[in-house]
Amino acid sequence: MQERNEIVKSQENIEQKTNNRAVAIPLVDIYENEEAILLHADMPGVAKDRVSVNIDQGKLTLTGVRELRRDGAVQWDEIGEVEYQRTFSIPHTIDAGNVEAEFKEGVLKLILPKSASAKPRSVEIH
Repeated sequence: MQERNEIVKSQENIEQKTNNRAVAIPLVDIYENEEAILLHADMPGVAKDRVSVNIDQGKLTLTGVRELRRDGAVQWDEIGEVEYQRTFSIPHTIDAGNVEAEFKEGVLKLILPKSASAKPRSVEIH
């Protein structure tokens, strides 16, 4: 129970300011089936060309930058610019060469296919 509280506490301050841009952790949903791991990351207001997905040495890194056009002097600024960043460890059973990504309506959808050796299979008995 104490471990859960530490996780919650660490996520209370998920927003920081760097270079006049807030840094935030995008919310994600992760699902797994026999074929792949599916990941949905919420990055509202981010344009498709400002999203990047990198896989390197067992780490999956997601980033997205929301930039707002400002017309006039700022009177109140709560939404502002945000840089979403999140990194995951991925299992070695993921076929990194065949990962698929789609970005639509502020949601990044990743399909991380499992390699053939990681998929369940039936063994024929002779």
